[in-house]
Amino acid sequence: MKKRIGSYPRVRTEGGGRGVVSQAGGVLLVETVRRTGLDQAISAALAPWRRPRAVHDPGKILLDVVLAVALGGDCLADVGMLRAEPAVFGPVASDPTVSRLISTLSSGGQRVLTALHSARAEVRQHVRRLAGEAAPDAGGQVIVDIDGVLVLAHSEKQDAAATWKKTFGHHPLMGFVDHGRGGSGEPVVGLLRPGNAGSNTAADHSEATKLALAQLPKRLRRGRQTLIRTDSGGGTHEFVAWLAQRGRWLSYSVGMTITDAIHQAVLKVPASAWTPAVEADGEIRDGAWVAELAGDCLTGWPKGLRLIVLKERPHPGAQLRFTDAAGMRLTCFATNTADEAIATLELRHRQRARAEDRIRAARATGLRNLPLHDAAQNQIWLEIVQIALDLLAWMPVLALTGKARLWEPRRLRLRLFSTAAQLITTGRRRISAWPSTVPGPT
Repeated sequence: MKKRIGSYPRVRTEGGGRGVVSQAGGVLLVETVRRTGLDQAISAALAPWRRPRAVHDPGKILLDVVLAVALGGDCLADVGMLRAEPAVFGPVASDPTVSRLISTLSSGGQRVLTALHSARAEVRQHVRRLAGEAAPDAGGQVIVDIDGVLVLAHSEKQDAAATWKKTFGHHPLMGFVDHGRGGSGEPVVGLLRPGNAGSNTAADHSEATKLALAQLPKRLRRGRQTLIRTDSGGGTHEFVAWLAQRGRWLSYSVGMTITDAIHQAVLKVPASAWTPAVEADGEIRDGAWVAELAGDCLTGWPKGLRLIVLKERPHPGAQLRFTDAAGMRLTCFATNTADEAIATLELRHRQRARAEDRIRAARATGLRNLPLHDAAQNQIWLEIVQIALDLLAWMPVLALTGKARLWEPRRLRLRLFSTAAQLITTGRRRISAWPSTVPGPT
């Protein structure tokens, strides 16, 4: 009779190991910070809030929290994972020092946020120069997706309130630059709002768009090469008029609520006016057609607006709404892009669904909850989350190729960041020796 040893090899655990570091994959993020100049930019931005004779640089403290969040942390105390590896992350401030800095920055109000936004915009331009043809706006056009996010709160926090989904928490408004099918996306705005903030608040959408445009190169801050894309939350007269007025003339593609006027206009569309919808590969989308509406349903909207509706067979098990017609699911959006086939425009708007992927990545990178009590402190936390997402978007563009460039944060942490490596010091250089089985950077 043979003695079974189990399905896995037996490994004994002992203490006293040397030259081995955990979270060695965090070197990729550290090198991204160094190559992009993010450390210098953040340190310069926060220099006015550095106390005399302070040991730790506020910029370094903030970036340590950013790295901890990028590696999977969800509170300030998780900076301890960096403190455990000084050979990789350098000296890390204590938890009380980190908390004091967040309190100091939150008391700085808009001045701190403006300084951080300016630093991020400066670094973002440098990243685009480093990325070259891999930059999201290399083709001369950039797409910004604006969308709301519900963040639940499990305790009484400032501005936490009942949400429209009958939950309790906050309702931030986020904006992401879409990197297309060959990449992920990077955040360009995070506007913290109470939980009862409306989904269709035009003033918030205008403010979020203004902050997002400030993160783009000057040549893209106005003009048709910049597309603002939203769901039906942005489909208001005030927001669309804001996009079109004062010489901005940005391109937009905003979802629209199916009103009774739109519903009646759809019923009057002749069968010959419906065009098959298409997929990203150019193939016809099965069971879906698009048409452009005209008439009274355009009354009151800015000049040049095109109203396009999609009718599609619902998925098995889906329930029809009152606004659907003849067993078809109806969705509608408005755009000011002229001289373009409506099927192409509908595909472009449908690809707004990638914003949901960006939101899922944000939830997995510190936005699952807002860990602090005061709203000003949680706004600083939201800035930390955005910088962490910036690093997770920039690092694959600058260091990875192939399918690894599409990995979301959870997979990056599992496959790369959590890797243990041997740390070798030789010739005044420190080398991180990774296992050959780990898919490393290029």
